[in-house]
Amino acid sequence: MTVFQAVVIAIVEGLTEFLPVSSTGHMVIFQELLGLEPTEFTKTYMVNIQFGAILSVVVLYWKRFFRSWDFYWKLLAAFIPAALFGLLLGDAIDLLLENVAVVAVALLLGGIVLLFVDNWFKPKGVEGISYGRAFGIGLCQCIALVPGVSRSAATIIGGMALGLTRKHAAEFSFFLAVPTMAAASGYKMVQGWKLDPELFSGDHIGLLLLGNAVAFVVAWLAIRSFVGFLTRHGFRAFGWYRIVLGLLLLVLLLAGVDLNMA
Repeated sequence: MTVFQAVVIAIVEGLTEFLPVSSTGHMVIFQELLGLEPTEFTKTYMVNIQFGAILSVVVLYWKRFFRSWDFYWKLLAAFIPAALFGLLLGDAIDLLLENVAVVAVALLLGGIVLLFVDNWFKPKGVEGISYGRAFGIGLCQCIALVPGVSRSAATIIGGMALGLTRKHAAEFSFFLAVPTMAAASGYKMVQGWKLDPELFSGDHIGLLLLGNAVAFVVAWLAIRSFVGFLTRHGFRAFGWYRIVLGLLLLVLLLAGVDLNMA
């Protein structure tokens, strides 16, 4: 992985981590466009730089993030489902990360859902998060283990289905990303180190630090824009974007273009 490839992937991660368009799906696509082989370091890098993106949440919302133990217990309740399924299905998820067809279908179907979701759920104006709502949002997050689904979309829609406004559902989705992606990042690094103790050489460490820094800055800018846009306009624009991208990928695959990493 070159410095240029590392920076491009980190920019893609920062832009898409908190948007309902699937950051993992976009990184898989750009991995192919950049000609990156799916090595153990590449897979670790794509997971680890998400840690840089989620740190932007802590910085932007630090007064609300560091508030009470009750809030952290609710985050834990929401985090547990995805953590369990992630551990159980880790190998299968790694295989899906190499399959652009899975990403394309998930983008397309998810886009169709986003076109109509604003009409499906009428927010009750609930601002507080109960343990039941937190756990329910956590179950929705499990769907996003499939590349292309979007963790952000799954959790925001889950929050809206449970009565939250778009704004409060989005903010809780941001908060939930912190333990979820921190755990995924740490777990992937330990896994990679066990498979290859030389995986984190000096050059690799430098790329990881650079990628996390770039993802942090870009995600910080993306979050500031996203909440306001979502509150005013809803999900339709993101839905159309996903549909167009998903259809484009499927057309390329049907035309015989090899987009799957090998």
